[in-house]
Amino acid sequence: MDVKRLMLRDLRRFESIELAPSAGLNLLVGPNGAGKTSVLEALHLMAYGRSFRGRVRDGLVRQGAEALEVFVEWSEQGAGGDLRTRKAGLRHGGQVWNGRLDGRDVSHLGELCAALAVVTFEPGSHALIAAGAENRRRFLDWGLFHVEQDFLPVWRRYARALKQRNALLKSGGGSGQLDAWDHELADAGEALTRYRDRYLAELLPQVLETNGHLTRGVVIQGLELQPGWRRQELSLADALLLGRERDRLSGYTGAGPHRADWSLALAGLPGREALSRGQTKLAALTMLLAQAADYAGRRGQWPVIALDDLPSELDADHQRRVLDHLLGRPGLQLFVTATEVPKAWVDVALRESVFHVEHGQIRPSAPSSS
Repeated sequence: MDVKRLMLRDLRRFESIELAPSAGLNLLVGPNGAGKTSVLEALHLMAYGRSFRGRVRDGLVRQGAEALEVFVEWSEQGAGGDLRTRKAGLRHGGQVWNGRLDGRDVSHLGELCAALAVVTFEPGSHALIAAGAENRRRFLDWGLFHVEQDFLPVWRRYARALKQRNALLKSGGGSGQLDAWDHELADAGEALTRYRDRYLAELLPQVLETNGHLTRGVVIQGLELQPGWRRQELSLADALLLGRERDRLSGYTGAGPHRADWSLALAGLPGREALSRGQTKLAALTMLLAQAADYAGRRGQWPVIALDDLPSELDADHQRRVLDHLLGRPGLQLFVTATEVPKAWVDVALRESVFHVEHGQIRPSAPSSS
């Protein structure tokens, strides 16, 4: 995927800007608070339906404006291998939104999210490794959403059954009603877990390769799914039945894929808790870039990759490793933000596009080694 044009209106500091990125590396430089991250937020918003810094209504809309607007035009490889141009637009006021994709209105944000694929690494990305299981489930499901055509209907089926079962638990529903939803939940949950289990297994080779390129400080040896119940001992249907009385007391379903997690097997370390903050960032970046490579292998094209404030997140050696790993990959478009062109990057940046961001404006900028 190759973003040709990005337009923002009333998004944070920007009243109205337009950016025409290059096909390779795009380095956005400027002082802190200038709006560099907001450019990446706009891409992320179109690909995920939300910002990586919070909800739209929590400050993403420029003060005094009713709604933000984002427009993206990009080229991608079609099913037959031919290049095609696609366009997507989103107007979002925090509660009410309107979207268009390729000239038609969309009724679900998921339609926009399925069209443009963006993998983002930002200061909060360490949560993928260090924080709660919800982050890791979202990582799995994003990957499956984009590479497995039949995954989304299963995911929706499970979510609906879970909602219905929880409602019955809270309202004191009868055993017959719970039996029916237990059957539906178990059937969809087993299928959902098979997808996740297979995805992790197929992702592992990319993780090991990416890990080898990026760092010697964190050696990942394996990935393991914790499915959300004692899957090796009993079926999900049996787990739901055994836990029914406990679930009635708590008012929610205590076993199933909605409680799933996955873990890293690390050489010389007992688990992710033993990682330093820097190692946690590297592990998260490894997983995200491996997921991007897996997407490229399955879909025949790379997602857009956005790295926010990379020089502050990684030391110079690891920054260079990341660039060496990514640059030169056919069809890979990369966005990186920094307060200035890093000295180690000048030779690379001179060959690519550098944009200066300041005072709510973006303009092409000649790179400097200072």
